[in-house]
Amino acid sequence: MPQRTSTVGQQQPVDEKFLTFFLDDEEYGFEILKIQEIIGMMSITPVPRTPPFVQGVINLRGKVIPIIDLRLKFAMPAVVQTEATCIIVVRAQGVAMGLVVDKVSEVLDIATEDIDVLSCGAAVNTDYILGIGKAAKCLDKNIYICYDINLD
Repeated sequence: MPQRTSTVGQQQPVDEKFLTFFLDDEEYGFEILKIQEIIGMMSITPVPRTPPFVQGVINLRGKVIPIIDLRLKFAMPAVVQTEATCIIVVRAQGVAMGLVVDKVSEVLDIATEDIDVLSCGAAVNTDYILGIGKAAKCLDKNIYICYDINLD
């Protein structure tokens, strides 16, 4: 676990920042350093013969960005888009891509020691989950699934 050393030599836990967002009623998070920007929904050009979760591509200031619907990627039912629906543009493995989410929530500081590894057994692939983060500031809900966007 990364540690910071203060001027008096004491070890302090490192906080990681996560951009949290909603899919349905669940809140998830991406490491803030992987986020390039957040944009509103725009016209998406479909690409033939792509998986259903690939909505298509957009032209973002001269760059072609693939758009992934996270609801469909995670086998959730599709819903009608609202004014809160947006695209989180991330950079993963050197490639920019847009991820459609129901709405963006906030940026949370979660101490590295408060991110637990998820272990569901050999039959469940959890490689894409960085861990389960626990944020102490929330009274009613304080568990967030933190995704590792460097994995496919």
